[in-house]
Amino acid sequence: MPGEHFPVLWIGQTAVVTLPAEIDITIADQVREDLLSVVNQGAALLVADLTNTTFCDWSGVSALVRASRRAQASGGKMRLVVRAPAVHRVLALTGVDRLVDVYASVAASISAPNRKSVLDDTALGEKADTDGGAA
Repeated sequence: MPGEHFPVLWIGQTAVVTLPAEIDITIADQVREDLLSVVNQGAALLVADLTNTTFCDWSGVSALVRASRRAQASGGKMRLVVRAPAVHRVLALTGVDRLVDVYASVAASISAPNRKSVLDDTALGEKADTDGGAA
């Protein structure tokens, strides 16, 4: 779609937005605007794919929260897909992981029923890698 800077995959009314490796003050406004644009296009479920995101500062967290609030206000839902331990930590420290469902994979986020599935979705056999792959 015009004006979007990050890849968006539509599956029915579900939109998966792939976000960059680093989200900081230099790009957070664009992240927010792109996520809000997708919500405004009628996404019933917005999945912010942070699979490749290894850094997210307060401005990035703010962008995610704003998009989540807009999705809820529009009658939709937002879910996050996170793998990097540093991103998990910032979501936990800010409490965002209690406001927005966090999943280990895009597939788990799309297929999960409407329930809280923070970091561990054993019903789907997927668990988030919160220790950076350590055994």
